[in-house]
Amino acid sequence: MTIRSVVRGIGSYLPERVMENAEFANELGLDTSDEWIRERTGIKRRHIAAEGQTTSDLGYHAALRALEHAGMSADELDLILVATSTPDLTFPSTATMIQHRLGISHGAAFDVQAVCSGFLYGIHLADALISSGAHKRIMLIGAETFSRILDWDDRGTCVLFGDGAGAIILEATADTQDGVIHSVIRSDGSHRDMLYVDGGPSATGTVGKLRMLGNAVFKHAVTDIAGIIRTCAEEAGQDVPTIDWFVPHQANQRILVAVARKLKLRPEQVISTVSEHANTSAASVPLAWDAAVRDGRIKRGDTVMLEAFGGGFTWGACLLRY
Repeated sequence: MTIRSVVRGIGSYLPERVMENAEFANELGLDTSDEWIRERTGIKRRHIAAEGQTTSDLGYHAALRALEHAGMSADELDLILVATSTPDLTFPSTATMIQHRLGISHGAAFDVQAVCSGFLYGIHLADALISSGAHKRIMLIGAETFSRILDWDDRGTCVLFGDGAGAIILEATADTQDGVIHSVIRSDGSHRDMLYVDGGPSATGTVGKLRMLGNAVFKHAVTDIAGIIRTCAEEAGQDVPTIDWFVPHQANQRILVAVARKLKLRPEQVISTVSEHANTSAASVPLAWDAAVRDGRIKRGDTVMLEAFGGGFTWGACLLRY
């Protein structure tokens, strides 16, 4: 008997506060413009968490929507994973905070930290735990409040990011063709100085701010993303062009276009929501995925390739049948 990790529900949440591109020049006085940002990134706007609104708040609301979509109650879950680089606190984990708010006192909950690739790392881990028989129903949440670690005087980074959360529920299911088919994750710590936060409890005793060498990251991202998609598809015995949908990490529209060209994908195969919420790190893949499910593009039985690339460097891909 083969056990597969099947997606039973999906949901997402964006904070109410919307920040348009024009605000960077008009309100913050940065040397930039709506046209400049759109041309270089494809981003039109982003959502910003309200004062006092935390990563666990965003993740909790996404979790409720995923449970509603699945027609499940929280007490049916036996594990909660939260992919985040912006936890509420150093500890306890954001996952345990969401577990408590959902009224769950059984099972377990913990965080996964792989920056923008966190959601892909989380799927890789959740699938392994389900396949081993250790867990039956796992909620995976990607949630971030990146606005809290941005240098709002640095136009090269602050225009790129936003806040949000997305969640899926994976359930152990026997003898089915649906669910996770194959996943691959990678990392290379030699590039840490290209995309990092310049603070932390052990190193500086501060939270720090995000720093990035944009052009260098762009080149690595396009090459590594295209490579890992090919690897994931080949190891799953699937030809890349035959996959129905591609849900990439929503970092920059130029990256999405470059990867699609490299893989000879049709533009309509690639789900893009970066214009509406910018780069939400570990939340971006489930946000885009949920949007495409809600508007009817991604349907049950479709094959979907997820991918992400983040600081570290980390990157990953997952092929599944929704």
